[in-house]
Amino acid sequence: MSPAGDHVRAAPAGLPDRLLPLALSRPAEAFAAATRLLEGQPDPATASVACQVRAIVLRDAGRHDEAIAELRRALRFAEGSGAVERLVDVQATLGVTLGLAGRSTPGLEMLDRAVANSTGVHAGRALTRRGHLLRVLGRYDEALADLRQAIRVLRRGGDPVWEARARMNRFVAYAALGQAARADRDLVVAERLHAATGQDLESAIAVANRADLAFQVGDIPAALGFLDEASARYQALGASRPALAIDRCAVLLAAGLATEAVAATEEALRRHVRAGANGTSTAELLFAAGQAAQAAGQPALAAERAAAARDLFRQQGRPGWQARASFVALQSRYAAGHRGGRLSTQASRLADELDALRAPEAAAAHLFAGRLAADRRPADADRHLARAARFRHRGPTFGHAAGWLAHALRAEARGATAAALVAARRGLAAAGDHQRALAAPELRAHAAGYGVELAALAERHAVRRGDARMLLRWSERWRASALSLPAIRPPDDRELAGELAALRNVVKRLDAAHVADAPTERLDQERRRLEAAIRSRTRRTAGAAQGRADDGDVVAKLVAGLGDHRLVELTALDGLLYAITVVGHRVRMSAVGPVDSAVRELDLARFMLRRLARGRPPPGALAALDAAGHRLQEALLGPAAALVDGAPVVVVPPARLHAVPWALLPALRATPVVVAPSAATWLRAGRLGAPRQQRVVLVVGPGLSGSAEEVRRIGDGYPGAVVLAEGRATAEAVLSALDGAWTAHVAAHGSFRSDNPLFSAVSLDDGPLTVYDLCRLRHAPRRLVLSSCESGVAAPVAADELLGVVSALVPLGLASLLASVVPVNDAAAAPLMVDFHDRLRAGRSFGDALHGVRECVAGDPVAVATALSFVALGR
Repeated sequence: MSPAGDHVRAAPAGLPDRLLPLALSRPAEAFAAATRLLEGQPDPATASVACQVRAIVLRDAGRHDEAIAELRRALRFAEGSGAVERLVDVQATLGVTLGLAGRSTPGLEMLDRAVANSTGVHAGRALTRRGHLLRVLGRYDEALADLRQAIRVLRRGGDPVWEARARMNRFVAYAALGQAARADRDLVVAERLHAATGQDLESAIAVANRADLAFQVGDIPAALGFLDEASARYQALGASRPALAIDRCAVLLAAGLATEAVAATEEALRRHVRAGANGTSTAELLFAAGQAAQAAGQPALAAERAAAARDLFRQQGRPGWQARASFVALQSRYAAGHRGGRLSTQASRLADELDALRAPEAAAAHLFAGRLAADRRPADADRHLARAARFRHRGPTFGHAAGWLAHALRAEARGATAAALVAARRGLAAAGDHQRALAAPELRAHAAGYGVELAALAERHAVRRGDARMLLRWSERWRASALSLPAIRPPDDRELAGELAALRNVVKRLDAAHVADAPTERLDQERRRLEAAIRSRTRRTAGAAQGRADDGDVVAKLVAGLGDHRLVELTALDGLLYAITVVGHRVRMSAVGPVDSAVRELDLARFMLRRLARGRPPPGALAALDAAGHRLQEALLGPAAALVDGAPVVVVPPARLHAVPWALLPALRATPVVVAPSAATWLRAGRLGAPRQQRVVLVVGPGLSGSAEEVRRIGDGYPGAVVLAEGRATAEAVLSALDGAWTAHVAAHGSFRSDNPLFSAVSLDDGPLTVYDLCRLRHAPRRLVLSSCESGVAAPVAADELLGVVSALVPLGLASLLASVVPVNDAAAAPLMVDFHDRLRAGRSFGDALHGVRECVAGDPVAVATALSFVALGR
């Protein structure tokens, strides 16, 4: 294409001037318009603008090599045009693009040339670009100097588009330095200028930056909401922004959702590479992927991603980022089992370097270095822990608990046990503050991970002292903490209700397609889209400011409140299981054995119950089941089994052992047993009175002919009961009936989703009723019977938290739940449920009623296994 000659045509008036702003407003439209201009053989100045516009769009998509090639063409056209300002503008764009491609030295040289050769607003634009690259390189002081000067020049010159860009860059620099107030001021002005000038893409970037500010003050729901909004805007504009995936990864990790962060970053990385992208964004994506994998307990993947990022950062001349990636690589080596003095020395050096850089990982690096140095270099360990402890009062709220942990470890190393326990208590209070800021059960459960180490530190002191009361007190302090918080019911959200209804429809169509052996790819894709939308929407609800309920001296209250019950609370600490028993006024502690052994025996017992549920028991099935019960008792209770004396028992297991068929244990077979997430939860459930209207609701899902007869017989004992069956058991009808009911019985097929327990569901006439649906209730039914498969299974998260029906309904007022821990035989379950309700109407508690049902079952292996598969939770 010739820059001059007979075939050169002038561009439409004003079009070149409109194209450059359009590149950062509606990039797809700008790229298409620039391409059309070039096809028409424009004059050199116009061709230079068109090539520059194409380059900007390519660069922002991560395709740096193609962008640089376009800018070389733009430079030749600019030289041919004879316009100095045009030449300087292209030089500045080329300089920043070279830098973002990892060629920082020639990029800065080109930018220096552009700044030196420009005046007025053109100088301001060049300074903005140089400030941008310096910020990316981590040279914040130099970046701020350029950006301050650029803002003055651009404001004086009346260039609102570029003033907004300079302020956006300064916002990012201030945010990286933790200067949130200054960052917010720049962002407010930039948002106003973007809106006034119609810069759509940059307005979307501003929304993503709002997420960063929310993240810095620890407001996880707001950060997730801003990221979702920015993502929708990018998608509407056809823009790809790797920075969004990086920011989302940071927020997901802060929320404790490490596995999800791995999936998000790995998918973003695949898309990035597939699109031919490269440069600084590639290195940052690799770094984020490494951080996510490390947090998710995948050290091999973390090491691979972090090493690749570190090498790229080194090539790009970004020492600050290189140090951050090196820290992740070091953490992954430790997680993979590497030890030794060299590792400790490297950790110490990196912690000091990250601290000097004011990197986000500084606190974690000091805590890591302090722990590694504890045995070999106590003075060095104390120095690092002291620096990590500074963050108990600074930075995002979700990081304060880690600062208190460092403070506690430092006190413990000095032998100051009392000070260490005070620090642990204050750290748990800080972690509780973070939990209260969240409303979604999923986020609350995962956020409990911030307090786990603090509670464990105190529990170790109790075990060393042989102090059973102290162990019980600290075991209870942070156990099932998410369930002790007040329920935050999201506002009536028609869009959420619509998405849940659409999901039911899609799942029902999927089931029909599977039966007909029809294609399901599009339906699967729509299901995933709807699940993502539901998950995102529910996470955006903010928490409440109420303080966490103070249960005072929980041991004294337990002793007073147990009545004729015995308490068996199991605590997992450093891979070992301890049983704490409260019998009368005496509290005892017993070491049981490895947690992994208990989990193995539980898996075997559940397997045997599932096999018997199929209705074809092998010879000697009951004897084999009894033997499994003895082994399970030894692994779960050990010597504590001898302390159970036939009185009713309350069992409080750790989350990994939630789905235990407790009545299978010989010591518990002959006594009523109830299970609770924590002893405090059990006590609180006992304080819940009966609702004024003792409404009974009976629900029958589709495909359960035997259950229809079961529910009819149950209904005979409850005059006036609300019965939803034979096509009337729809989600909205069931939710309306369940809300505030006294007793509810749901007979329906159930499914447990281990990948996301809140999508676990029971099948109704219009599709699955998920746990997300149950979260929409104003009040949970006070007593609930679920005679569906695996209805009592929940996913363990954050050591002693659960996700499932319990996490959704206990905060909403559920006091008693009957559910199964394995798939049950529907035919065998039906008469058991009828008998169970007969006993409830006679005034028996859930534990007593279930015990009575089991006593009446003998001889038939299927009936015995079915009765053993149900557990009573709560009162």
